[in-house]
Amino acid sequence: MAKVILTVDDSASVRQMVRFTLSEAGYSVIEAVDGKDALEKLAQTVHLVITDLNMPNLDGIGLIRLIRGNPARKGLPILMLTTESQESRRQEGKAAGATGWIVKPFTTQQILAVVKKVLG
Repeated sequence: MAKVILTVDDSASVRQMVRFTLSEAGYSVIEAVDGKDALEKLAQTVHLVITDLNMPNLDGIGLIRLIRGNPARKGLPILMLTTESQESRRQEGKAAGATGWIVKPFTTQQILAVVKKVLG
């Protein structure tokens, strides 16, 4: 059975690119438009979350904190996919519980290498 990845980004074009890349590699992809939407979709079985940082309603840091606050989701890998590359933002993401960080723009090889590393 394919691993399920939840991709969270307010940009439809980014979601589409990530979905295409991951689907081509054999993953099942669920899309969410922001952190609030992602929380609702986490009712499904998800093996990995890839989230943007800057989004309306609930940003990536807030989403990570809420996911990490749920004991059942403690071990769920979460990758940040964002244009933010400042060390302070990375540290904020890491402190919230992010597993890894991918800076946009990214190549398909970059995202697939990180996803494979995280999912094993």
